Amino acid sequence: MPRKPKTPCMHPGCPELVEPGTKYCEKHKKLHPAEPLRERGANERGYGYAWQKARKAFLTAHPLCVMCQKEGKYVKATVVDHIIPHRGDKKLFWDSLNWQSLCEHHHNLKTGNEDRYVRYEY
Repeated sequence: MPRKPKTPCMHPGCPELVEPGTKYCEKHKKLHPAEPLRERGANERGYGYAWQKARKAFLTAHPLCVMCQKEGKYVKATVVDHIIPHRGDKKLFWDSLNWQSLCEHHHNLKTGNEDRYVRYEY
């Protein structure tokens, strides 16, 4: 009985061939977890009770959207944004120097622009 041919690794630019039913070669498997971070629940991504407390305290201390302030407006912030996306890195996630207060509009703009494409680290 004939076997299915091997297929190229799905990582951009990788020429390695993998067994049928496998998406990535051994070299790139660690870059592509089985379940992407954005598809996990909020608790699994670190946004549980501890985050809610930290978020509330940060918004109390920094109540205005930093982007709106740069535009000369004073709008109440509703979101604590990670300046550098943490992408699952707990140390970066909890680093309050990496947080900024944003209104929902500016957070959606920033996140849409930064998270549209996955950045690969080698």
